[in-house]
Order: sequence, then C-alpha cells, then structure tokens
Amino acid sequence: MNKHKKSWLPQRFLLRLTFINIVVVASFIVLSSWAIYNTACFLVDGMGTMNNQKQDKFNSTLFSYLWTFSISTIVIGSLIHFYLTRKLIRPLRDLIDSTKRMKQGQYPTPIDGESEDEMGQLISHFNELVLQLKNNQDNRQKLVSDLSHEFRTPLSNLNGYLNALNNGVIEGDQKLYQSLHDETKRLITMLEQLEQLKEWDYVSKQTFSEKESVNMRLLVEQSLEMFQWTLKNTGVSIEVKTESGIVNVHNGGIQQVISNLIDNAIRYYEGTGPIRIVGESLTSAYRVSVTGSGQIIPLSEQDKIFERFYRIDPSRARDTGGTGLGLAISREIIEHHQGEIGISSQVNNHTFWFTVPLS
Repeated sequence: MNKHKKSWLPQRFLLRLTFINIVVVASFIVLSSWAIYNTACFLVDGMGTMNNQKQDKFNSTLFSYLWTFSISTIVIGSLIHFYLTRKLIRPLRDLIDSTKRMKQGQYPTPIDGESEDEMGQLISHFNELVLQLKNNQDNRQKLVSDLSHEFRTPLSNLNGYLNALNNGVIEGDQKLYQSLHDETKRLITMLEQLEQLKEWDYVSKQTFSEKESVNMRLLVEQSLEMFQWTLKNTGVSIEVKTESGIVNVHNGGIQQVISNLIDNAIRYYEGTGPIRIVGESLTSAYRVSVTGSGQIIPLSEQDKIFERFYRIDPSRARDTGGTGLGLAISREIIEHHQGEIGISSQVNNHTFWFTVPLS
C-alpha cells in the first residue's frame, strides 16, 4: 500500500497539472469561439442579404462547427499536453525516487539526464551530490576500519603482556618493559598524528589563517638539526644543497613536512650512498626534494602512499615504527599552502618532493 502510494504521488502531480491546463485552455477556446460566433452572426445579419430562415440556419451551422472545433481542440490539446508534461516530469519522478532511497540510507544509481536545461543541470548536480556522499561514507568506513586495525594490535599486545605479568605467568625484565614502553609510545605518536591531521583538516577549511614570511633555506637547516643524533646512530650520511627563498607559510607546518620526509628517508633507507636534500628557488615556487634509496615502490602504489594509514608492506608490519600518517599529514599541509607534493622513482631510488609558492 505504501509503495503504491509513493508511485501515485508523481502521477497525482501530473494529473493536477493537466487539469489546470485543460481548464485554462478550455476557457480560452470557449471564450474565443463565443466571440467568433457572435461577431460572425452580427456581421452576416448586418449585411441584410439573408432572411430569417437562412440566418437561423447559418447561426446553427456556425454554432455546430465552433462547438465541434472547440471540443476537438480541447481534447487533442489536453492529450498532447499530458504526453509532453509526462515526458518532462519523468526525471522529476526519478529524482523523487532517488531522494527516497537516500532517505532510507541507500545510494541510488545515477539518473540519466541528456538535456542541458535547468532540469538537466539539476540532475547533474544531484548525481554529483550522491557520488560525493557515497565517497564520504566509504572514506569514513575506511577510516574506522583503519583505526580499528591500527589500534588493535598494540592494545592486544599490551593487554596480553600485562595480564601475563599480573597472573605471574611471566616475569618482567628490562627488555620486556622496554617493549611495553615502545608500544605505548607508538600509540601516543599515532594519537598525536591523528590530532595533527584533524587540526590541518580544520585549518584547510578556513578562509584566513596566520602565516609568516620565512627563508626556506633556514627551515630546511633547522629541520635537519633534529636528526643529527639519529644520523650518527644509523651511520647514514646526508648531502644538503639549498638556496635562499622567501615564502609565506605556517612555520611549524612546513618544518613538519620536511621532518616527515627526512624521517622516512632515514627509516626506510636501504643503500650505501648518501641521502640528498635539495632546495631550489624556481620561478614562482620553492621546491624541496629528499632523495634516498629504499625498497621498490610499485608505480601503481605511488599515488596511494599519501593516503591515511597506507603502507606498502601488505602485512602492515610495525617493525619500522611507521603509522602511515606522516605523508597524509604532509599532503594536508602542502595543499593548504596551495602547493604540490609527490614522488618520483627510479627502481629503488626515490625522490619525495614538495613545492610552496614564493612570496
């Protein structure tokens, strides 16, 4: 019954529209016929060439013709109007059905709209809206799934070890406590990165945000200073070649991007040559690139590494300490500065780069 009622709603609108048209057209035709009838009868009577019998016959014949013409015009016009209006509102009926399915939590298939008029534009915008909502829903589900996956393993490890310690199954030693400490540190780092990602999601939607003019050469040098101890312990060497260039940026944000790229280059380093950091002042932008050798990144996955929680390792191993958020945060920051970020690879030699507009 409910389904029948829903399908009847567009038809009811069509019938109401057709009825209104019939009333308007019929009124116009009847008034026109009445005017034509009286005018013709008056003119013929004024000519004085007919007697009363002929005049009555003329009036009767004219009235019959006008009546037949009026009825035929109303019927044919109403049928044509009904057909054309039904064809015109068919997309509207599809829109109503699609919005009802969306209200029920479903995502309808795109509506066919070949015309370029207002109705066609409405259908096009509606299809884009449905696609955007579906993509948002898919991204939310993926984010929840990724968060669940990312937190489940370290929390399970912590819970298992703490239960074992509490029940006396194992005895604690410095190595175990260090492992537990590393897991908690990993969780804290992940939460901090999620907060940073949330912050840049918010900042990117603001029409105004505070920036300052800084020299990119100085930012690269300051960021590199934070890795001197790590470089000493890992034995990795770095070559730096930077030019001066003034940019208008969030100082901390750009430093975070540079630090993320350097950290990844060191963390995933596999080779014998040095890591090269280059800063170039181009025509309208400043370009920073970090080049180093590491595991091969398939071409099909190079665009995905900037997605949240994405890691090339299919097992999603954590032995390297990565969370899959660093590059996603970097992309958010660079895009907020109207810049670009990307990667270029030659076998196992990778260059991560980004640009920001010069002041």
